[in-house]
Amino acid sequence: MRIPPIATLGALGLALCLGAVPLTVLAQGQDFQPVQRQSLDRIVAVVNEQAIMQSQLEERMEQARNQIAAQGQGLPPEGVLREHVLEQVILEEIQLQMAADAGLSVDDTALNRQIREIAESNGMTLDQFADALEADGLNMASVREEIRREMLLRELHQRQVGGRVNVSNREVERFIEQQGGNVSPEQARQMVFQRKANEALDAWLQEIRAEAFVDNRLTSGS
Repeated sequence: MRIPPIATLGALGLALCLGAVPLTVLAQGQDFQPVQRQSLDRIVAVVNEQAIMQSQLEERMEQARNQIAAQGQGLPPEGVLREHVLEQVILEEIQLQMAADAGLSVDDTALNRQIREIAESNGMTLDQFADALEADGLNMASVREEIRREMLLRELHQRQVGGRVNVSNREVERFIEQQGGNVSPEQARQMVFQRKANEALDAWLQEIRAEAFVDNRLTSGS
């Protein structure tokens, strides 16, 4: 089975998809970690000298389980899911390092606007949204940083990949023909753009993954 991306933006130039997922998927975890897990924490990967800890991986594993369950899918074997999630965390860390090197940031004004849109998309006011998060055992401060990170990745994607995507009139016409004329030119252009953007993004992600130094200690057993 294909495991869905965990808390990453899969669509270049589109609105954040956070408003469409259950609130339990919006944050990586609780405000605290059990003492036992803290004492057993270890490095599971190193990305360009930046360590990824076991506790981070466990938080993302729980997030992945929630997301897969929300989509009505069955969970893959634990080992398969763990390797997949760690690879996504590694790839995300590479991108965040690139964003930092490029001086990219998300200011509080833009962040607050995005949070308001997410709340409204869930039919809530900001206060109701905060209450709903609290009811799910989540913390607004943690969720804010999760959303900020997603917005930062989107900005990086637009900067790195946006210029690679062009849609010709002929491509639009061909797509309309393939769809039997059941889509408008505007819809066809957007769909073709989305497909090409996803392809360009996937290619770019493979490039930066190949160029980065990664010591995956989960697979190496160290």
